Amino acid sequence: MRDLHVAPGPGAPRGLVVPAADLVERFSRSSGPGGQGVNTTDSRVQLSVDLATASGLDDAQRARVIARLAPRMSGTVLTVAVTDERSQRQNRAAARERLASLLRGAIAPDVPRRATKPTRGSQRRRLDAKKRRGDVKRARRRPGGD
Repeated sequence: MRDLHVAPGPGAPRGLVVPAADLVERFSRSSGPGGQGVNTTDSRVQLSVDLATASGLDDAQRARVIARLAPRMSGTVLTVAVTDERSQRQNRAAARERLASLLRGAIAPDVPRRATKPTRGSQRRRLDAKKRRGDVKRARRRPGGD
């Protein structure tokens, strides 16, 4: 198995390499496509990495990834399962891409929201729409009730 390379991005300007020794691949029978071979080939791929011990992450990246991906993890182990394709080789490649994408997204630091206020035109449009909606509801009333 090869090392997992994560492309450079925010939070990892030089990219990231997760050594192959930190990755665990498991194979099983897939319930997805496969035709006659669906019952004979182990095309489902599960790719796991223990983020607490992964040597490719520094402490800040590790803390950020564990905090962001906590709902997806079992303890500190992140697992990706792929059954999209018929072939095990294609599912292995898809699992590596999916894991790299998850890590790249989780490593990126939070971008603080810049506070803005609505434009005068958008405020006017909102109030005009409320006025029109109120007029429609007023027209539905029983005549002579006021």
